[in-house]
Amino acid sequence: MSVQAVHSFAAGQWMGTDSSAREIHSAITGELIGCAGNSALDVESMLGHAREVGGPRLRALGFHDRARMIKSLALHLGEHKQALYELSFATGATQKDHLIDIDGGIGTLFVFASKGRRELPDGKVYLDGDIEQLSRGGSFLGQHVCTPLHGVAVHINAFNFPVWGMLEKLAPTLLAGVPAIVKPATSTCYVTELCVKLMLDSGILPEGALQLVSGSMGSMLDHLDSQDVVSFTGSAATALTLRSSPHLLKKSVRFIAEQDSLNASVLGPDAVPGTPEFELFIKEVTQEMTTKAGQKCTAIRRVFAPEAHTSAVIDALKLSLASITVGDPREKNTQMGALVSAAHKQDVLQQAALIGAHAERVFGNPDTFTLHGKHAQRDAFLPPMLFHCDSPDTAGPVHDIEAFGPVSTVMPYRDLDHAITLLNRGQGSLVASVITHDADVAREVVLGAAAFHGRLYFNNRESMQESTGHGAPLPHLVHGGPGRAGGGEEMGGVRGVMHYMQRTAIQGSPDVLSFIGKRWVPGSVERQPPAHPFTCTYHELEIGDTLNTPSRLISTEDIEHFAEFTGDTFYAHMDEEAAARNPFFPGRVAHGYLLLSFAAGLFVEPDEGPVLANTGLDKLNFMKPVEAGDSIKVRLTVKHKTPRNDEYGEVRWHVTLTNQDDEPVAEYELLTMNAFEHRL
Repeated sequence: MSVQAVHSFAAGQWMGTDSSAREIHSAITGELIGCAGNSALDVESMLGHAREVGGPRLRALGFHDRARMIKSLALHLGEHKQALYELSFATGATQKDHLIDIDGGIGTLFVFASKGRRELPDGKVYLDGDIEQLSRGGSFLGQHVCTPLHGVAVHINAFNFPVWGMLEKLAPTLLAGVPAIVKPATSTCYVTELCVKLMLDSGILPEGALQLVSGSMGSMLDHLDSQDVVSFTGSAATALTLRSSPHLLKKSVRFIAEQDSLNASVLGPDAVPGTPEFELFIKEVTQEMTTKAGQKCTAIRRVFAPEAHTSAVIDALKLSLASITVGDPREKNTQMGALVSAAHKQDVLQQAALIGAHAERVFGNPDTFTLHGKHAQRDAFLPPMLFHCDSPDTAGPVHDIEAFGPVSTVMPYRDLDHAITLLNRGQGSLVASVITHDADVAREVVLGAAAFHGRLYFNNRESMQESTGHGAPLPHLVHGGPGRAGGGEEMGGVRGVMHYMQRTAIQGSPDVLSFIGKRWVPGSVERQPPAHPFTCTYHELEIGDTLNTPSRLISTEDIEHFAEFTGDTFYAHMDEEAAARNPFFPGRVAHGYLLLSFAAGLFVEPDEGPVLANTGLDKLNFMKPVEAGDSIKVRLTVKHKTPRNDEYGEVRWHVTLTNQDDEPVAEYELLTMNAFEHRL
């Protein structure tokens, strides 16, 4: 492989390296393959370009526009992922590792694109929670809203996942409407550079939305302010140095950290040898020790087993690890590749030696192991290394030291309380797993250990075929953890997007809140549509369009017929004396679902038209019983609209049923799918 100058993309221009550049070596052969760094980067211009060019262009788009943009990026990267695969081998990663990093990163883009379309409004303001009633008459209300920060997100990523590590931060950032400056770890930045180039060359991103720093960031963090965000993945020591910067503290710059984590896995007391859970446990630990050569922030570092089964666990793990082929990741039969560099290998060995002072190495000699592949040099390779510590209560270093490689330690526990105590000795982790078929065990672990872990992963014979694995962070769920894991979180669907937005409490009249949020608020103006709303297309309907129906009388015959027809003969509808003894009813009352059915009969337009389907209802409340002799009428109002595809969109209707005294008897939100065009 020829020596590559890894470029930065700054203020709309690609910039090469200078004399300050650091060398990059192949993890497989040790040969020099690249260099990265340019001390002439104008960091203030980069920040200005993001804030003044990228930010306004992104904020001019709505959430759905940005979601479509992210989906287009995912599709484009999917068409070019083979080039990323080929380049990534030099990092020491196998083809299976590529699926986690490259395909996993692309998949994360797809998930955020989908969630953006499904869970965020087709607009620019996100409504956080329900309306708060601030006045007796309802003329003064409160609402929390979220809007994009007017700054830049600086993403500082680790070396182990040069694609996923970037995209899992970039997806929620772009969806929020905030530009990003990405700073990958220098040792694998050449893979990130290609991914960034692919995205920029696609023409999908607005100008200024994405920039890249290959090499040192210089003084960039010293020029951030309160509208900016730093999102960091790496060591706890580096995180502490960065987040305690006087400038960041003075400017109250948001800082999100995902750092060291002594993740653990517990073999449940019920998972004895011979059970599916025992076999699953051995498989999960082996996989987490060897995937990416153990260079994963979620890898299992501590393995807890019941005292009676510790020897069986060690024997099974030794047998499983012995089957792992270590060598050139380009070879098809290789199961574990190299560490990222020879320097990192030495760091892992130093940490393993500290663990070894309190635990016995029972598998994996770094001095004598078989290395497959004629071109692979030993400089950055290690075998899986398994330790056994028989006194976990007094061996502090095994709970404090993370060897960021294929290193794990097996420890016994006496009972479940002891296991939970040992789990929590890690002082905060990204993930802990429990392999058990006993739901009581799972519940006790949640109650005792959830506060110390960002994610708890339970697996057993019921879920093992479809589970995603201990070490797989998913974009749907938060990725982060308390304490030594950094105290932050990433991804988590819409939760991750909120890290790049400002939550603001707004107060005002129903009309003001309706206009700001593009969502009708009870008490605001009702618009009289030009025709029955069910005859209007999606685009013809406007927020606040309201239909007020005539009344319908409810008779005893109606109630009895509904009961006979549906089979719902609950006593409150059929027995006057029994119903009168019920504190909620004055006597026999109409079925709640009878009221909903009659309401539909009052507002539905029966002829074929733009309404394609009723897809459900939300927030149903029955507020006052209806007796025979009462009447009901309906107010149907367009509350919110969300496009779903190129042909139709979802209309959310606010429905209120009132009786002859104008007292509300029921309220709910109806969902329909409405065509964009008339069908006849």
